[in-house]
Amino acid sequence: MRVDRPQLLAHRGWASRYPENTRLGLEAALAAGVPAVEFDIQLSADGVPMVIHDATLMRTAGIAGSVPESSARALAAVSVHEPARFGTRFEGTCLPSLADIVELLGQWPEARAFAEVKRESAGRHGIDASVASVLEVLRPIADRSVVISFVESAVSSARSQGAPAIGWVLERYDDETHAAAVSLAPEYLVCDHRKFPREPHALWSGPWQWVSYEVADAAHALALAARGVDIIESFAAGDLAADPRLGSGNAPPAAH
Repeated sequence: MRVDRPQLLAHRGWASRYPENTRLGLEAALAAGVPAVEFDIQLSADGVPMVIHDATLMRTAGIAGSVPESSARALAAVSVHEPARFGTRFEGTCLPSLADIVELLGQWPEARAFAEVKRESAGRHGIDASVASVLEVLRPIADRSVVISFVESAVSSARSQGAPAIGWVLERYDDETHAAAVSLAPEYLVCDHRKFPREPHALWSGPWQWVSYEVADAAHALALAARGVDIIESFAAGDLAADPRLGSGNAPPAAH
C-alpha cells in the first residue's frame, strides 16, 4: 500500500554528522525533529547493555578492546568520538549505556526507540538473558520501544518476554524468510532497500510496518514510500527532517 508521507527513523542517531550511537548524535536527531531513533546494543562482560554497534572498540574509539570482555565501568570511560571520521572534534564523547539513552528519551516523551540486540551479545550471554537485560532497562519507556534484531530467535524471545513491539531485521528477502515473517508476525520488518525485489513486485503485506535503510535523500525516501515503506531509516535523518515532504515531526504510529 502506498504511503504518502513516510516517517523518519534516525539510524544510530544523526550518524552522518555526529559519532554514531552516542547521546550527542541521538539527541541531535531528536532536536532536528526526527520522531524516532535506532541504536545498537552490545552487553558488557558484566551483562550491562551498552549502546554500540561493534563488538570491538577500534572503529568508534580508535583503540583496541572488546566490548563483551570489558566491564561496563571501563566502557563508560571510553571516548567513542570516531577519530577516523571526525578527528578530535568530538573527543570525550563517552560510550553510553542503554540506561543513559533511556534517561535521554525520558526527556522526549513523544519519541520512539528502536533498540537492536546485536548477534555477538546474544551468542555470548544467551539469547533469553540478553533480551531480558535489555527489556529491563527499557521498562521506563516500554510503551514506545521496539526490540529489533537480525537474530530471529532474539526477536521471538522479546515477544515471549512481553515486549510491546518487536521488529525483525531481514538478512534475506526470499520465500523462506517470508514464511518465517508470517509465523513471527512482528510489528515491524526492517530491510535494506537493496534487498527488495524490483518493481513492479509488491512488498509483502502483513501485520507489520516496513522500515527500510539506508536512505540518504528525500526523493529516494518518497519512492520507497510509494512502494509501501512506512518508515525511512537514515544516518542523515536530521537532514531529511528539514525537507517539508518528510519532516512531519510526528512519531511513527504504534503498531497494533
